[in-house]
Amino acid sequence: MINKSTIRKSAVASTIRHPVTRVRMAVRCAAWFTVLMFANLSAIAFAQSSCPGIHVKILSIRNSTGAVACALFESPAGFPTEFLHSATNIMIIKIKDAQARCDFEDIPPGTYALAVIHDENMNGKLDTNRLGVPTEGYGFSNDAKAFLSAPSFRAASFSYDGRNVDMTISLSY
Repeated sequence: MINKSTIRKSAVASTIRHPVTRVRMAVRCAAWFTVLMFANLSAIAFAQSSCPGIHVKILSIRNSTGAVACALFESPAGFPTEFLHSATNIMIIKIKDAQARCDFEDIPPGTYALAVIHDENMNGKLDTNRLGVPTEGYGFSNDAKAFLSAPSFRAASFSYDGRNVDMTISLSY
């Protein structure tokens, strides 16, 4: 049977041991943290500013209403009008201060074309008037121009070798 003095002794002993254990544990944690920091220092120092991919800055956005849709195509099929069904990758980006940026990462090397629309009413398509003229902003890679119809895949296509590509697309309204 345990008496009161035994309980007091074990309580006093554990109180004395805990500060030492806490200090040792803190020293161990600090040592492990230091080792891990130095082990990753070279990776941090030589890291690229962004992941390899196709990085697109969208310019000339008329306002911050709605969103910007960036569609990446790897073939002429459906380019650019059927982006919801035919695009390889689609990004819908919220506009901040009339600016947007689409970052496509983990893209295999190949030939691609980009179509960008400013979907102001967020209905998932490029709105046009009765004559078929777009009423929302649009743009294409290679600064391909639309004249009486959308540009061809070939006019907007570019080669991607798997490394970082930074491009800008200005929207037309």
